[in-house]
Amino acid sequence: MASGTNEITHDFPPFFKAYKDGRIERYMSHDHVPAGLDPHTGIQSEDVVISPETGLSARIFIPRINGSDHQKLPLLVHYHGGGFCVGSPFDSISHKFLTSLISQANIIVVSVDYRLAPEHPLPIAYDDSWAALQWIATHSDKQGPEPWLTEYVDFGRVFLAGESAGANIAHHVAVRAGATGLSSLKIVGVLMVHPFFGGKETDEMYKFLSSTSTGRDDDPKLNPEVDPDLSRIGCAKVLVCVAEKDWLKDRGVAYQGSLGKSGWGGGVELVETKGEDHCFHLFNAESENATSLMKKFVDFINVGE
Repeated sequence: MASGTNEITHDFPPFFKAYKDGRIERYMSHDHVPAGLDPHTGIQSEDVVISPETGLSARIFIPRINGSDHQKLPLLVHYHGGGFCVGSPFDSISHKFLTSLISQANIIVVSVDYRLAPEHPLPIAYDDSWAALQWIATHSDKQGPEPWLTEYVDFGRVFLAGESAGANIAHHVAVRAGATGLSSLKIVGVLMVHPFFGGKETDEMYKFLSSTSTGRDDDPKLNPEVDPDLSRIGCAKVLVCVAEKDWLKDRGVAYQGSLGKSGWGGGVELVETKGEDHCFHLFNAESENATSLMKKFVDFINVGE
């Protein structure tokens, strides 16, 4: 066994390992795509600080706006995946996916840079994500600081979306919005892509990342079925996407079932992609299955409420 500062106390590949002296070493590194004008699509982006106190930030994307006589556009609030401990709105994976979605759906996107565990233990990521939605909501009465949001967003057509851990976050933000009565914007739908939830066994990584969780299915963040507020999820519809070869598939299917029998009055649809694995659409975006899944996303946003 290694001694001193090189002793590893926890190892969770492919995410990170933790050392006895408190250091965290991630297995993955992410590139950084600067904000600005995308010359291929005409989409513009800018980075904003939501909370100087915590460092919570986001990247806002807007499609090409033609002239001053424009219609207000739907808003999608995006929470990236990465096991609550890696990932960013600023990397090339997020940038490519979101610019493609914006080009096809003609929407505005705010992608939230919530603080990552374990340096910032859960539930900080959930609280940051909720704070970001509250900040967005301040723009509905033109009190917020970002002109792109006050000028271009239809706050009656807001969607939440996330993949993997980000889908978990999107769900809980939607439940919180419904339970607390966030009235200054209307969440029409939640797009849950390959969502992460817990299983029957203790999730040791989630338990390590959290200051409060048992890592078991008695935690509503891991098992929505035990959440007393599940039926109050604050949206009209939910699209749950799963992939046939994804180890999380059964949990996504169970989520759809739990939501359907909760007493919530909205509509929930399950879409399964055959022959694919977890978040395949981010890593093989040009494939036929990824193209088909993207069309599902676009239709979910643009087809009537």
